[in-house]
Order: sequence, then C-alpha cells, then structure tokens
Amino acid sequence: MAHESLSGKPLSMAQACGRLRFRHLQFLDILGQTRNLRLTGEQMHITQPAATKILVDIEDIFQARLFERLPRGMRPNELGLFILRYAQSALAGQRKFVDEFNALQQGGHGHLAIGAITGSAAHLLIASVAEIQRLRPLLVLKILEQSSDQLIHWLAERKIDLMIGRFTDAAQRAQFQYTRLSSEPLHVVAGPDHPLRGAHPLGLTELVHWPWILYPPSTAVRKVSDDIFASTGLLPTSGVVETPSFLFALELLQTTPMLSLQPAALVGKYVQKGLLSRIPVDLPDRMPDYGLITRLGELPTPAAQAFMAVLLGMAGLGEAAV
Repeated sequence: MAHESLSGKPLSMAQACGRLRFRHLQFLDILGQTRNLRLTGEQMHITQPAATKILVDIEDIFQARLFERLPRGMRPNELGLFILRYAQSALAGQRKFVDEFNALQQGGHGHLAIGAITGSAAHLLIASVAEIQRLRPLLVLKILEQSSDQLIHWLAERKIDLMIGRFTDAAQRAQFQYTRLSSEPLHVVAGPDHPLRGAHPLGLTELVHWPWILYPPSTAVRKVSDDIFASTGLLPTSGVVETPSFLFALELLQTTPMLSLQPAALVGKYVQKGLLSRIPVDLPDRMPDYGLITRLGELPTPAAQAFMAVLLGMAGLGEAAV
C-alpha cells in the first residue's frame, strides 16, 4: 500500500535515516512502549512540548505522519510500526557495539550470546564452549537454552548472535542461514521402576493408553511426536502433561507411571545411571536434523565467526580456527 508524504515529495529513505539521531531513535523506542507523549517526556527528562517537537521533527524527516493523536495517547500507524521496529533494531545494534567496544578497549575479546536446544546439541555446545574459552579466555559468553521456536524469535530480534537448533517453519529458510550439524534419534523413556521396563519389544499402539509427557505443540520434538502417533491412527488418551522443561519431565517420570518421547542424547546418561529406563519400542526415524543458524546476509562478528569455526570443527565439518 502506497503512503503519500505530508509534503507530496518523493521520500529518500537513505537521506531520512541519515538525518535520524540517537535521540530520535531513543525517543521512538520509548514512545513505542508508552504510547504517551507525557510519559515519554518524563523518561527522557524533557517537557511534553519538547517531546511533541521531537515527534514533529521525526515526522518531518520522513515526510509522513507516523502516529495517530488520540485523546489519551498515541497510536502508531503502519509506517509508525515499521519505523518503531527499525528504531528498536538500531538501538540494539548500538548497544551491542558499545558493549563489544568497551570489552575490546579493556583487553577483552567481545561478547557472544548463543541460543541452543537441549539434547544432542548439548555435548557439542559444551565441547565448543570449552575450546573457545581456551582459545579466547577473555571472551564473555551468554548461553540461553530454549526450544527452537523461541530461539528463532530471539535470533530475529538480535537477542542472540547465533543458535543451535532447528527450523520450525519452512518460511524461516528464506530469513536465516542453516548449516547442518547432526541428526538426533528419539527414545521412549519412563521411570526406573516402570511396569514396562524390560518388556519385550512393543508396538506404539501398546503405549497410547499410558499417560504421556510431551513437549509443547510449537516445538520440533512435539511435531515429530504427533506425526508418530498419527501414523498409528491413535493419540495418547490417559492424560497428557505438556512442558518444555526436561528437568520437570525427569522429576515427573521418576514419580509417576508416565512415558515420554525424548532426544536420545539427552536421556542417555540418565538411563545409564538408572534414573530412567528406556522402553523398547521401534520408532520411525522422523526427527529432523539440527544445525547452526545465523541471520541471512549478515556478516557475523569476529567473536561469532571464531565460535562458529570451533563448533563446525567439533562437529567434524571443518578445521577449528580462531
């Protein structure tokens, strides 16, 4: 949909963005949260008339109205929402630059935020973190563990620099760069004293009447679980608990007769220690691979490039390098 500028003149976005100052971006970010000029002025320690002038200046720069003036607040229009997203992204980039610059100035080697799924990725991540710390001992790492659907949002919002996980929607392949790392089998597990422990190989149809612990519907593991159950023409009927937390699932499995479909690498050590038992059942190999995911068309920071080289080296996909 085309938007007519207030002056009727064609708008050069490059020139408009060039005229935006940090104060403009800060103002837009706060106004986007408060939707109120008085509150925005208070947070910026300026008067409401001064806040109004800043908004008028910004709309003059873009030659378009960005907010609807309402009796009790401000509401961004379509252009306003677009520019608010730009302001948030630009401020996040500036904060990241300042943090990394300060770290380098103090003799460090930057900051790196990594998102990762649980399961098979864990051992690869731990080995890679240990190696990058050996190579770059002053690098500050932040590790966030979550399901792929949440991590992909954080990556798009620049809350993390890269992630180890999976695509949860085919459309994401057009937005992010993906490098396959490995595959991940699934096992059905239960508590150490479960009645099915040590049973002869079972069919999945024999398990649907037991209560199950499942991952939330938005996760890759749950989608695979649903596909596997759908292949039998049956669904769990005796009660379902949904949780993304493996630790909660572990406690529940140890105190109830519930079953759960879990990544093999995640539960392997618990089975070996007798804290869980693996239920013998043949499962179709439906679990998608996991991989390294970064923002498409964007050059990673030197710290991110160094970690990526180590990660790929650990996965046997290249030589680890700094």
